[in-house]
Amino acid sequence: MYEMKRLGRDAAELTARADHLTAHSLVLEMLAGPLPGIYDPIGPGKLLFAFFAATAETEWENIRESTLEGLGTAARKGEHGGRPPVITDDMLHTVLRRGALGEPAEQIQPDLIILAGKRKGQSLSVARIYRALAEHSKREAYPEAIEAAHADFAAFQAGEVPPPRLAALDRKSL
Repeated sequence: MYEMKRLGRDAAELTARADHLTAHSLVLEMLAGPLPGIYDPIGPGKLLFAFFAATAETEWENIRESTLEGLGTAARKGEHGGRPPVITDDMLHTVLRRGALGEPAEQIQPDLIILAGKRKGQSLSVARIYRALAEHSKREAYPEAIEAAHADFAAFQAGEVPPPRLAALDRKSL
């Protein structure tokens, strides 16, 4: 059982899905909403179904636009949603330092405790440690790309369009 707007991404997909069900001798029954009862793909039922499908699509678009406006307003105020980082800079520093001394991640893992979020107080997983090390390696390998991305993001937040950048290989070939 689904709401009309949950059956498809837009009115066309919703109508196509309803037609597909009826083509396979399955009955689509509306339990609530503006069209309660069995969907009749012939006659005025199809027209009403298409109308309410378009209405559901419009409602979804309005919700999406409102959400994006709210996220934009929050970003301009300096508020960014999302979960707090699981592995902090101090944890990463500990892993790097102890790893440089030859200690494996499996030995370091029990000493790293998550400080925030739903897993607060639990140890990091070994897989998360390896992912953090891989992310750190990428940042170290391409520091100019990270700086450029931060600069572009700051410009974007200020309402400016960042200039196009040439890739490092393109600049060397010029």
